[in-house]
Amino acid sequence: MRQYIKTQEFPDSSHKRRGAIFALAAVLLIVILGFTAFTVDTGYITLTKAQLQNTSDAAALSALIEIAEGHGPGSGLTDVQVLANARQAAADVAAENRAGDVTSVYADSVRDVRLGQYTWNEATSQWDQLWGTAPYNMVEVTLHRDQTASTNGDRPLDLMFAPVIGSEQATVKVDSVAVLQPGSGFQGGGDDDDSCNPQVLPIALDIETWTDLMNGIGDDDYTYNESTGAVTSGGDGIVEASLYPNGNQALPPGNRGTVDIGSNNNSTADISRQILYGLNADDLSYFGGKIEFDANGELELNGDTGLSAGIKDELETIKGEPRAIPIFTSVSGPGNNAMYTIVKFVGIRIMYVKLTGKPSGKKVIIQPAPFVDACVIPGNLPVTQDSIFAPSSIIR
Repeated sequence: MRQYIKTQEFPDSSHKRRGAIFALAAVLLIVILGFTAFTVDTGYITLTKAQLQNTSDAAALSALIEIAEGHGPGSGLTDVQVLANARQAAADVAAENRAGDVTSVYADSVRDVRLGQYTWNEATSQWDQLWGTAPYNMVEVTLHRDQTASTNGDRPLDLMFAPVIGSEQATVKVDSVAVLQPGSGFQGGGDDDDSCNPQVLPIALDIETWTDLMNGIGDDDYTYNESTGAVTSGGDGIVEASLYPNGNQALPPGNRGTVDIGSNNNSTADISRQILYGLNADDLSYFGGKIEFDANGELELNGDTGLSAGIKDELETIKGEPRAIPIFTSVSGPGNNAMYTIVKFVGIRIMYVKLTGKPSGKKVIIQPAPFVDACVIPGNLPVTQDSIFAPSSIIR
């Protein structure tokens, strides 16, 4: 007799497994989308911030160009004009750049650009940042992508994937601070490198005459055209003085003259070369490769009182171009035994040259000029209206 064993029937669970997998896949898909949104949009935000930072750096440096050209009484610009020019330059440069989804970065020339003075505080032995204080040598540019409801290029950044998880925008803000640091001397390239030739005239001027110029005391017979670089007759509001030696009871006869920035046996040919092309590595080698002041803020230079007619053509050639000259407080010894005590270098431009004829008619007329040179050594110095400057740099 056959026996039949009844097997137990189990319900089909494949449908439940499929349902669980679908649910898990849906959850994982959301997670994956979240990570994708996070990764892509984080990269997008980072890229936008980098673009903004590069733009703010460029805008700050462009504003410094305007500040440099407007520094001191030799510029012919007021502090108000310098401020306006620098702000506009920063806004213009920002507008030429893109960041994220905008092709032109917006900078409000008043809200986003401020000027100040970056000056050495001898009492605290540190740099002070004096915002709103002239003469200016510092600029800060702030760029935004955080202005809600703005129709300009400073609105928040629209994200691409993050809206899936409820985040539609991101805010970004960057800033840059650039400065022109006052110069304490000059340096050049190496023995085989003429890429940096300090543009220093080897002609000294007494500090009394220079102080008068800074105080607006002097003649005003010539005009420098900023656009063309031309010098013409007629006043431009910037006073002038003559480099040619004249009588000064406080100083020896023939009190001004050429100084030996290099060999003490400098010839007229050496002086002519320095006038046209600046100092070279051999000139600087006599000072250890760079010209700097000692602990007392002084530099002793040998020189020759008087100016030779042999440098007339060279001075004519550089007329209107910015150059630095040494300023001395005292000179001892006559003729080629003269020793000049130099206390600063200042920026000037040649306006008129006449080195022939009667001594009473000889002149080398100069006026103050802004001076920024790649060979200037930045120093721990307070900013003054006659400061010379090292090239601009970003400090933040």
